[in-house]
Formats: sequence, C-alpha cells, structure tokens
Amino acid sequence: MAEHYSAREAVTALADDATFAELPVPARRPKPDGPLGWPGYDASRARAAERTGEQESVVCGTARIGGTRAVLIAFEFGFLGGSLGEGTGDRLEAAYAYARERRFPVVPLVATGGSRMQEGMRALTQLQRVARQSALTREAGLAQVAVLRDPTTGGGWATLGAGADVVLALPGAQVGFAGSRVRPADADPAAYTAEAQLAAGAADAVVRPEELRETLGRWLRLLTCPSTTPAPPPGALGGSTTLPATGWDAVRRARSPQRPRATAYLDAYFTDRVAISGDRCGGTDPDGMVCGFGTHEGRTVAYAAQTGTAARPAGYRTAARLIRLADRLGIPVLTLVDTPGAANDAEAERQGAGAAIADVFAAVAGARTPVTTLVIGEGGSGGALALAAPGNTWATPDSYFSVIGPELAAAILKRPPREVEATADQLRIRPQDLVELGVIRGIVGE
Repeated sequence: MAEHYSAREAVTALADDATFAELPVPARRPKPDGPLGWPGYDASRARAAERTGEQESVVCGTARIGGTRAVLIAFEFGFLGGSLGEGTGDRLEAAYAYARERRFPVVPLVATGGSRMQEGMRALTQLQRVARQSALTREAGLAQVAVLRDPTTGGGWATLGAGADVVLALPGAQVGFAGSRVRPADADPAAYTAEAQLAAGAADAVVRPEELRETLGRWLRLLTCPSTTPAPPPGALGGSTTLPATGWDAVRRARSPQRPRATAYLDAYFTDRVAISGDRCGGTDPDGMVCGFGTHEGRTVAYAAQTGTAARPAGYRTAARLIRLADRLGIPVLTLVDTPGAANDAEAERQGAGAAIADVFAAVAGARTPVTTLVIGEGGSGGALALAAPGNTWATPDSYFSVIGPELAAAILKRPPREVEATADQLRIRPQDLVELGVIRGIVGE
C-alpha cells in the first residue's frame, strides 16, 4: 500500500530546509454553495478546512530541491479528495504564471480524485485552464516534473500528471484516468497502479519515498542546465584503433560479442545520469533503446542510444520524445547508433514501425539544439540513420553504416551466399569509406 501524506508533509519531505515560501492566494468571491448552488457545499468546504487546515485542495509555493529553485504544487487529498474546483484553478494558474515569470521549473505533487462534482462543469473546465498553463510553460522552455502520489486519478492525472515532461511515481500509488468507484466492476486493480503505468510507458520511474528528494533534485538540476555547445563525441572504447581492411571485416568487428555496447559508452561518458522510460503511447523498449539525461564535463547532455538489437517502435517514439524535450529545454543531444536494423516483424508493423521511425527523423531534423551522433557498432539502414545527426555524425573503428545489411543486399540482388563478403566491399560501408563519401564527419580513436 502507498503511504499517504498531507500536502505540507509532502512539501517538507522534498524541500531543502527552510526554503519553502507559499505563494499569495488569488482573491475570489465564491457564490453561496458554489456555482451550482449545491446544498451543503459551503458546509463541506468548512469541514474540510477544519480537518486539514487548508482553504483549498492545493498548496502552491516555491522551494529549493537539491539546490534548484522550483514552483511546487502540492495537492491536499484530505480536502474534498484533492478535487479540482474554480478556486483550485485560480491557484494553479497563478502558480504556473509565477514559474514563467521567474523562469522556475514546475513540480506538481499530485494526489487527487478528479474534478469537484459540487461545481459541475465549472469544475471540469478547470482542466482546460491547467492544460493551457502547462502548454505556455512548455513553450517557455521550462521543465515540468510530476510526482504521482496516492491516488492520482481523473483529470489531475490527465493534465498535471501525464502532461508533465518527466513523471515519477511513488510505489503502490493508485494511478489511472478512472478512479476506483467508476471503473468497470471486473477491472483488474493492478492495471491502475504506478507500476502498471511504468510498464505501459506512461511513467518514467517508480521511486521509493526515501529516495525521492535526491532523485527529484537530480532531475531538476539536469533539466535546468541549457547549453548551446554541441556534445563532443565519446572516445572509442575497446582498444581497437586500426581500421577494417574490408567491408566484411567492418561487419565482423561491429558484430563481435566483445565489442563495447551503449551502456559502456554511457558509463564512460557521464558522471551521473537518469533515464526516461516509455513512449507515452503504451510501450517501452528497454532492450533496444535507452534514453535520458546526464552530466558530461559539468553540463547536461541528453542521450538516446541503441543497444545493438533491432529497436522497436516504442523505442523510436521514446527517442523522439527525448530529443524534443531536450530541444525545448535547450540541452544538447548525443545519439549512439548501434542496430542491425529496426524491428520488422508483424507485431512491429502493427505497432507503427514506419511512423515511429519517421517521428525520430522529424525530431532530429527539426531540432534547434545541437545533436551529435556516434556510430559504435552496426548501422543498419533507416532504423540507424533516423538517429544520425546530419553533418555531425562520427564513427568508431569497430563500426559500419550501410543502406542495408550485406546479406540482405546479396539476397535482393539474387547473389549466392558466397558473394556476401564481396557485396559488403561494394557497398563501401567501412568507417573510412563513409568519411570519403561525406556520410560521416570523422572517426574517433583512429
């Protein structure tokens, strides 16, 4: 079971000591019993205020978290189930506006059951206000990192939670668009949890309460460190500095089980890093694509790295999400290319492989932030090229880049298997060939 905290307890658990300052509360003259004249609504609000010590379902203020100043929006679930009404909307709008004015990231600490029934459609339309404020904050290039507490359901999940750039969740938290009282009677409760949302690609991490302050502080530090300088390509790992003699030699070296993979390169490049997870469309691809942000020589660099397998559509969508987020925040991007080709099985087609790869091509092509690419192994066709930065792609001596794999090229040309090696030479896929052809900028570690 998830632990339950009040809004101020949640703030105290995360904020650096004595740094929280509550924002002024916007003035509003509510009508008796609300916009619908709901009998007993004022009395319900009064009881909620007496029980929680709050006048609304959110507490908004600024604080430092791990040294980074941010605007915190903490929901008080004890106040009418953390529901959103017009007064809540006023506070949220003011908090977002304050964040943009001061250039602070926004951290919603969500615990809500949805919109307030006693205010009817006037309450539901507050979601539009929240969505507008979130969009304006996104356009301003400011990060939004949500923390999902228990429960996070309804419109609060569909705006402040799922709409954030990075989504962290507490273990066992109830998370879903449908609250426990409105789900189908036969619904599996396990599908409405933080862990289920992580598996479905809708959350980036489930974080234990005792680790949340440090994790959140690391995220805020990394996401508030823009730079216009391109990320330098990593140095080649593995000790090999000689170039392949033939095209087939390049293929053989790139496919060697002993060759360093993405994790080794990321570990050597970054002093610390955090990962994003999921494509926000129901999928993850941890075995084919790893994405996140890290510290390299004192500044933040985003990364999207293929792992040497056939990357799946969810992996490409996650990479596109990473590149667009880095672009909005002004953070340079490093991509590592290493795939024999995109997954092309029937399930990959049903999951939209073509559209997912197209999305990465578009994200790289449209990025204003500098993108640097290093080919560390196999560069198989469009599934590899999608991640490659035009004009700033490098390669290691143990890599190749090809319009198609040599075996498949020979098959398409109706050549016998004995001609695969000769076909590899004809394709000119060695790193030095790629430099001569103007496909890559240079070879690292030569």
